[in-house]
Amino acid sequence: MWMILTIISLLQVVTVHSLDNGLARTPPMGWLSWERFRCNIDCKNDPDNCISENLYMKMADLMVSEGFKDAGYQFVNIDDCWMARERDSKGRLQADPDRFPHGIKALADYIHSKGLKLGIYEDFGTETCGGYPGSEFYMQSDANSFAEWDVDMLKFDGCNSDPKDMDTGYPIMGQFLNQTGRPIVYECSWPSAQWVIAHIKPDYKAVREHCNVWRVARDVQDDWVNVQHIIDVYGTDDSGFTNFTGPGGFSDPDMLVVGDFGLSYNQQKTQMALWSLWSAPLFMSTDLRTIDSASKALLQHPGLIAINQDPLGAQAVRLYQISSLGVWLKPLAKTGSYAIGIVNRDNQGMPNTVKLQLNQLGLPGPSYNISDVFENKPLGVYTSTDMFIMSIEPTSIFIGLAVPSS
Repeated sequence: MWMILTIISLLQVVTVHSLDNGLARTPPMGWLSWERFRCNIDCKNDPDNCISENLYMKMADLMVSEGFKDAGYQFVNIDDCWMARERDSKGRLQADPDRFPHGIKALADYIHSKGLKLGIYEDFGTETCGGYPGSEFYMQSDANSFAEWDVDMLKFDGCNSDPKDMDTGYPIMGQFLNQTGRPIVYECSWPSAQWVIAHIKPDYKAVREHCNVWRVARDVQDDWVNVQHIIDVYGTDDSGFTNFTGPGGFSDPDMLVVGDFGLSYNQQKTQMALWSLWSAPLFMSTDLRTIDSASKALLQHPGLIAINQDPLGAQAVRLYQISSLGVWLKPLAKTGSYAIGIVNRDNQGMPNTVKLQLNQLGLPGPSYNISDVFENKPLGVYTSTDMFIMSIEPTSIFIGLAVPSS
């Protein structure tokens, strides 16, 4: 119990300085092409799924018509493989002329006409992960290009580079972006590249001072084992990022694979819920043309999005992991209120009946109104010593709201 109260105290008093560009006051939300569409550049044989202006325009259309924009999703983000293989004669980036015949500025204009924002991808190194021109030695030129094209967000990857150079290089790119005068949300792969590739412990104070969003783990895959690995990265926090999340800067566990192929419905619930508890950027990477209604409802769940977009911007911490059961706690902006996550990672085929007192859930106050977020249902008033009993299905999660009772 002492440890739980200490964690709560730390969550309430940590103050850090963030990137001073006025952006990302809550976690960015949008759609990103990479996990679902990868580096598919075969527009001749697969025109509907290749990385092209048509794909991003179609996803923008669907974000509006299918309610994603109204739910809070703003960004349509290009990932790797959008470029021509060579820079132009003046050393400037250029879009592949066959797949983006109208150029990035025209695509940005279209996205903006839908009331959405456009994100783009580049890399800190000599080449992107897909082998396209990187920004090394061209950072100012590339920042200027992004601003001239009216881009709203940059994902700056870390392939084909020296992680030791990142403490200097990533802040420089941020300065060049700010010098353009255009508001561009800056997402850095700086800490994940250092920690995962070179096992250099990142300086998260510096990362937060220079980036709006920062990756902290390996790329997500459409696979439950991979998602569980990311859950443990957040649970153990070996690289020390938990206390740096807040308005203006957020840790990124990578994309949502809700609506893809590899996760069961319960596992999709767990990913969406935990990403919301973590105040993580919510970037869908699924085909909005074919997404099923259950996955769509999860991505648009108003209760989960409200937890994610809570103005305090705190990142939930895992209070403990006992066998298959993990308990997470997130303080909310409303005084004394918390979001609770209880994850059952057991896969043995039976629901797990969980019995806990509220003080074991990390709630410090005398009594709370508890509600079930998924079901939007009040569960009653509980004191700190009352037993809270729930049944959680395999690889699923309970999400509760705890508001002090009057």
